[in-house]
Amino acid sequence: MDLKKYQTLLKEAIKLFWETRNSQKDAQSEKEIKDTGNRSSVTGGKQLDGLLKLLYIVATDLGIPQECIFIKGNQLPGYFRPTKDWDMLIITPSKKLAAVIELKSQVGSFGNNINNKTEEALGSATDLWTAFREKAFPNQPAPWLGYMMIVEKSQKSTSPVRISEPYFKVFSEFHNTSYLDRYSLFCQKLMLERLYTQTCLIWVTNDHQFGDLETSISIETFLNSFAGHLTGQLHEFKK
Repeated sequence: MDLKKYQTLLKEAIKLFWETRNSQKDAQSEKEIKDTGNRSSVTGGKQLDGLLKLLYIVATDLGIPQECIFIKGNQLPGYFRPTKDWDMLIITPSKKLAAVIELKSQVGSFGNNINNKTEEALGSATDLWTAFREKAFPNQPAPWLGYMMIVEKSQKSTSPVRISEPYFKVFSEFHNTSYLDRYSLFCQKLMLERLYTQTCLIWVTNDHQFGDLETSISIETFLNSFAGHLTGQLHEFKK
């Protein structure tokens, strides 16, 4: 895939992310900001719409019909819970689940949220694959499962974080790592353990700069993997 074709869309997505996030924060009163802290900017549902648009256009460019792409009401059955709402689904006309995507972001409050993000991603993947094993999506091959994460690049996210080891030693790869480093390790390990087909980590700054930390979890690799899977499934979308 020629990422240059989608570079403009990616830049627009990062710009929209910051503009939406900042407008959501500005809309809060001083009392709400005091009461909720950063919650309003974390829970805003439209911050990542630019990335959804990018993925939507990639899929339609490949020949996936628009009516097979779902970005609202995306509940899938789980095994440990009744349903889970995902950010994007692609379902064939014969009701086979082709692709599932989750989008997340982290700006500030790194220490408070990285463990929550980790546990959420692990739980969501485990729930989906167990449901798949138990025939929640019958008579089909395994879907493509993607996880995309945007993390603010700042002094707090790039500085080494102290590790507490009161009883046992942590794995050596976590020593002398920043929060960004830990997100990178996390995304790589999600694929190593086959919990997600492909992950992506994009660092961003509030002046709309962005980039990759590692080739295996870059936006280019993510889009190539996504496009490759859909290309191999195109026969399922022919009427």
